[in-house]
Amino acid sequence: MIDSHAHIHDAKYDADRAAMLDRAREAGVATIVTIGCDLEDSRRALETAENHGLLASIGIHPHEAQGAPPDIEAAFDALRTQGGERIVAIGETGLDYYYKHSPAADQRRVLVAQLEYARKHRLPLVFHQRDAFADFIPILREHFDRATMRGVIHCFTGSPGEAATFIDEFGLRLGIGGVVTFKTAEPLRDAIRSVGLDSLLLETDCPYLAPVPHRGQRNEPAFMTETLTTVARILARDSRDVDAVTSANARAFFAR
Repeated sequence: MIDSHAHIHDAKYDADRAAMLDRAREAGVATIVTIGCDLEDSRRALETAENHGLLASIGIHPHEAQGAPPDIEAAFDALRTQGGERIVAIGETGLDYYYKHSPAADQRRVLVAQLEYARKHRLPLVFHQRDAFADFIPILREHFDRATMRGVIHCFTGSPGEAATFIDEFGLRLGIGGVVTFKTAEPLRDAIRSVGLDSLLLETDCPYLAPVPHRGQRNEPAFMTETLTTVARILARDSRDVDAVTSANARAFFAR
């Protein structure tokens, strides 16, 4: 299995990070991408990836957009000089109108800057989109070139129609995490049935959104087995097939 979106560098793991990663390996998680959410968080992600043999992304989350540096390109260039080939994506970037921790205008500006950086440097994008579909899609239409760019909608929880738009129009992947195991997630399960396996990546978003039966606990990559089993049941596929296809999707997406 490949955990395509985690926050292994989060302080919640400081007391037992090595043991937690041992549990992940024992559960069959071969690769983890730890995701940066602002400049300092991205530096911590890179350091953690280097120390533990992981991969990392660098990005500015929509929550942090109002604090973004004036020259995002220069800031990202400096991080890439530090992180080298361990950096496999730009993001987490996008729009979040549910919380609006940053003004919508700042979110849009910072998203566009990261789209342009990813296009220039041929890096895939990790998107966060919550309650902002109507603004997010026009920005993609203007700044995302599906012929030369790759992107994943992390923690996808949308409808079959939204899934179709992301996949059919933009060629995006959908990141599926622990939410798929929740009782209230039938629309997400319908979306997975509608698009099939070829566009899916598996993720944890740990330490958040632990799957059933671990819901309410600190999430960790070892819990991916619950998500894998649930997706296999939804699609009436063998778990080994789901693992093989989603892992191949992740390797192709991150060029690893």
